Amino acid sequence: MQRGSDHLSPHRDDEAKRELQGWLRSGHPTRAEEWDDAEPGADDDPELTSRPVPPAGAPTPQEAEDEALRSDLARHLGRHSFPAGREALKRELMDQYAPDPLVDVVRRLPKEGGTYANVQEVMAALGRKPRA
Repeated sequence: MQRGSDHLSPHRDDEAKRELQGWLRSGHPTRAEEWDDAEPGADDDPELTSRPVPPAGAPTPQEAEDEALRSDLARHLGRHSFPAGREALKRELMDQYAPDPLVDVVRRLPKEGGTYANVQEVMAALGRKPRA
């Protein structure tokens, strides 16, 4: 039992294959009449890519990583942790059992950075600028 959507008879199907065979082999139109050829693409048509195109305004991979870091810091530190210096933030993260990579990020803060009023200032001191 055939489970296809054959709208053409087998004879018409074979005829269509023969008509396309010359074009498929040559790579260019083979019709004698120009009106019978397929219309070429327009100059302003978007280019086709091999991978999905991100939507307009989507964050870059670096921005997405920065946003995730800022979010993790804010979740583990909270508002009660600020204002604080580097050592106090590191101690707070360790008390909250934050993941080691997060503690390592805070260790990279400048020693003479003073105090930070919020997570945004911490991110700015690290040289990372999330979109949020």
